[in-house]
Amino acid sequence: MSKRDVVWLLKKYGLKPSKRAGQHFLIDDRVAWRQIEYADVSKSDVVLEIGAGLGSLTEKLEKVAGKVYAVEKDERLCKILQERCERAEILQGDFLKLELPKFNKVVANIPYSLSSAITYKLLKLRPEVAVIMYQKEFAERMVAKPRTKQYGRLSVLAQFFADVELLEVVPRRSFFPPPRVDSAIVRIRQRRELDTIGEEFLEFVGVLFSQRRKKLKSGIRKLGVSECDFDVERRPEELAPEELWTLFQIIKAELKKRKG
Repeated sequence: MSKRDVVWLLKKYGLKPSKRAGQHFLIDDRVAWRQIEYADVSKSDVVLEIGAGLGSLTEKLEKVAGKVYAVEKDERLCKILQERCERAEILQGDFLKLELPKFNKVVANIPYSLSSAITYKLLKLRPEVAVIMYQKEFAERMVAKPRTKQYGRLSVLAQFFADVELLEVVPRRSFFPPPRVDSAIVRIRQRRELDTIGEEFLEFVGVLFSQRRKKLKSGIRKLGVSECDFDVERRPEELAPEELWTLFQIIKAELKKRKG
């Protein structure tokens, strides 16, 4: 779908992109096809799309997937999708609140303001693979390494529970209207279940990273532990996700021992 196509559709239906909803429509078909290739979509797949918009990605997905569920919150856009898409099933509503059908892959250009919440829910849903368009800065934080400025709780969430790859940067001119930021395509393959213990771990990481530049001993004191069998002279931003998990297990065992 080109810029001309998008402008024509918006004019035809008397619509203007909503700034509040962060509506920016993909106008580079090559990018859309690469997203599908990155997810290795085939007729054996049931694909979920989040934020289908005008259907630039949807119309391609339904050509190669066995089944496509396209989620779109904007009722006006859902009407357009239902007219333009032949095989995709359009689900009108908020992805974060919808009860979703079964699917095994996700390919989506999501609203950037909901990136954290959507990523968290996807990790709970555990698709085989998710290929997501994020704001470039957000994507860089997902794959950031320890001792870097971007490394934080999001990096730990993404890298501990999944294998994440930043595949390519997509310039803002690939969308209409163009956003103020560049975008990036990320592939997520989950490797751990985000269960109750996982949620406790993320809360633990959040406490430590609230004082990311202070030594660990300061953070663990906030959790009720004064010392433990770990090098607490290091800083949270220096620890890889696996090291943070080891520390979490040590602190959890220490607290359990004290309660017992």
